[in-house]
Amino acid sequence: MLSVIVPAFNEARRLPATLQALRVYLDGAGEEYEEYEVIVVDDGSRDGTAQLAEQTAAGWEQLQVIRLPQNRGKGAAVRAGMLAARGQLRLFTDADLSTPISELAKLRELIEGTTAVVIGSRAVDASEVEVHQPLSRELMGRSYNRMLQLLVLPGLHDTQCGFKIFTAEAAVACFTPLRTLGFGFDAEVLLRARRLGWSVAEVGVVWRHAENSRVSPIRDSLGTLVDLIRLRLRRD
Repeated sequence: MLSVIVPAFNEARRLPATLQALRVYLDGAGEEYEEYEVIVVDDGSRDGTAQLAEQTAAGWEQLQVIRLPQNRGKGAAVRAGMLAARGQLRLFTDADLSTPISELAKLRELIEGTTAVVIGSRAVDASEVEVHQPLSRELMGRSYNRMLQLLVLPGLHDTQCGFKIFTAEAAVACFTPLRTLGFGFDAEVLLRARRLGWSVAEVGVVWRHAENSRVSPIRDSLGTLVDLIRLRLRRD
């Protein structure tokens, strides 16, 4: 079984199209994804996101909705979905589908042996950025990833693309002890995977910047920098 986790905070405008795209793709995949589930984790939204997802779930048995009582951060939402999932493979994707769900095949085919985690990337060969972020945000992301490579995760070029797949074993082992609940959670999860002996593969994907991002350039860049420093100092 495949589990697809969609963290959502105030995504009432974009979520319907995302859920429709997921359903069309997964229902049309035939035997490859004959068994699947989609889990929307509402992170304390105030715009009706949860209600909208629940209405969709009423006519789609593979969709379930988890409500977090208050906004706790993207890491908390992804963690809740990963630990509630039942699939042998567990993908999380951003609610705006900046990476099309059709790119899933690229990630899935690399899961084998000790490679228990595969991440979509905008910074390696074969990646295709069709719509770029504003220059300031793109430079911020590049700077963060360079610091991350230097201090914590050498060899990984883009840890922040919101399109990653885990085996069930790796998902449980990496997300259960997760401490970073904001946007910097990816780095902690990938570091835990490496420390537990799994390889992390990186593959280029199609990516399109979507407007109305939930990322605040100043607030979240400072927050992820603090998380990075904590991660560098942490030993558990």
